[in-house]
Amino acid sequence: MATKYVIIGGSAAGPKTASKIRRMDPEGEITMIQKGKFLSMASCGYPYFVGGVFDDPNMLIATPTGAQRDPSFFMNVKNIKALTSTEATAINREKKTVVLKNLETGKNSEIPYDKLFLATGANAIMPPLPGKDLEGVKTVQSMEDAIYLKDRLKNDDIKKAIIVGGGLIGIETCEALELGGVDITVVEMQDQILGFLDWEMAKHVETHLKAKGGKVITGVGVTEFVGKDGKITGAKLSDGRTLECDLAVVSIGVKPNSKLASEAGLATGQIGGIAVNTFMQTSDPSIFAGGDCVEVTNLVTHNKAHWPMGDAANLQGRVAAQNMVLGNCVEYEGMIGTGICKVFDYTAGSTGLSEKQAAKLGYTNIMTAIQAAPDKPGFMGASPIIIKLVADKTTCRLLGMQAVGTGDVSKRIAIGAMAIHGKMRVYDLVNLDLPYAPPFSPAIDNFITAAHVLQNKCLGRMEGISSLEVKAQLDAGDKPFLLDVRGADEFEQMRIGIGEKLIPLGALRKKAEELPEDKTAEIIVYCKISLRGYEAYCTLKGMGYTNVKVMEGGVIAWPFGREK
Repeated sequence: MATKYVIIGGSAAGPKTASKIRRMDPEGEITMIQKGKFLSMASCGYPYFVGGVFDDPNMLIATPTGAQRDPSFFMNVKNIKALTSTEATAINREKKTVVLKNLETGKNSEIPYDKLFLATGANAIMPPLPGKDLEGVKTVQSMEDAIYLKDRLKNDDIKKAIIVGGGLIGIETCEALELGGVDITVVEMQDQILGFLDWEMAKHVETHLKAKGGKVITGVGVTEFVGKDGKITGAKLSDGRTLECDLAVVSIGVKPNSKLASEAGLATGQIGGIAVNTFMQTSDPSIFAGGDCVEVTNLVTHNKAHWPMGDAANLQGRVAAQNMVLGNCVEYEGMIGTGICKVFDYTAGSTGLSEKQAAKLGYTNIMTAIQAAPDKPGFMGASPIIIKLVADKTTCRLLGMQAVGTGDVSKRIAIGAMAIHGKMRVYDLVNLDLPYAPPFSPAIDNFITAAHVLQNKCLGRMEGISSLEVKAQLDAGDKPFLLDVRGADEFEQMRIGIGEKLIPLGALRKKAEELPEDKTAEIIVYCKISLRGYEAYCTLKGMGYTNVKVMEGGVIAWPFGREK
């Protein structure tokens, strides 16, 4: 007798699971239940559809060859029965049945299963603010949401919008609406946007966003949406201001939709997601789950985490399918927290732990390194990347990485993710054999150069200081000797303006009289990216100075305002 597989959820994990089951069990009876009208949506593409990268919404549900992934496609190509506009309202584990409701007719029915997979996704968090039900207060979680925003842009009836929340989706939506000619303001309650980055890295993204016409307000929340005739006209902020707007996109995160599972008596975790083991199996051996509704293990911290990402959902669905067909034979061990987003011409990515996250988790012996450099030789059209590495000082194991810039950030984040997955130490990274040719990277890749900086710090060959530490010293009234070792022409074109002394690297020995007489005086040295800064550090140490520090990343990595 054919095995009966029922899949609840038709976005990412559900269709992947169903398709993998079919490839492994040609005779199985597979039914996929989807509450909405669409199947297998590329939800991470919603902001790009809204922003006009493409105009046909069907591209969000199309295969690479252009076929529409609708119920007919799943039946004709895969022999999978897909029921859309159908809600699973209850699971009877004793009878092994699922109660269904047809949302168009209201008719209830029941379907039996041998193996059940839950991919019920996550719900966008909408805070209980006054005015949240006004027309124009939206999230960006569904195809319907994306089409709504696209239509409003086409009709040219959005002049001003606010984005509530400066996370991945919020910032991507900000770009989409800005490209549509809308006056945008991002309102973020925390002291920075893109909370997966450390503050100084996020500040570079914020500066770029502002340069493209967006506005950013941090450290302030929204307390109320106000409107007229049922439509939003503004948002009140916690600092007393009211921002006029025709649209408010609420993007403050999602929470796992585990209601169906918990009502069926399945175990859930502390975060509220469905509890699964490494086989993606729930507390009921016949029921598996994956995607945004589950909790998984963070392989760096070993804590449970909610990781609502499309790539993770697909990987989990593939693992679950194999185990549903063959018995528990493959495992999804967990994630390390890798993410990336596009912000106009800028890219911001991270993997593993940020310094902030590490401190919050109780790591007390952390070492970081910041490195800035072009992503390829200048004659190949280089663009800058700023990299931050986070490592355990005792073991020198890499714990995290962040990168921002207009250069090829994705490649470097991918390398860092593999290094963290492999539990590699700094010493394992400094001689990596990565692909090199001038169109793709410098002779020593940015990632490896960042590892060299971290290695030098681990071995005591260089003492670094971050831009944040320098700014804190200046704000506290300290007066270190700030030494810029670039050329005079560079200094005239761009400079920080914090009381620095210009002595070009080649003239450092000749102008020794311009340096502090006290060999124990604190000297903070830098250049554009602090490559020459490190050379100057070595020179000054050779001249007998004992308290020299390199400002990591140089002028390019300075996240505050500059004089020029």
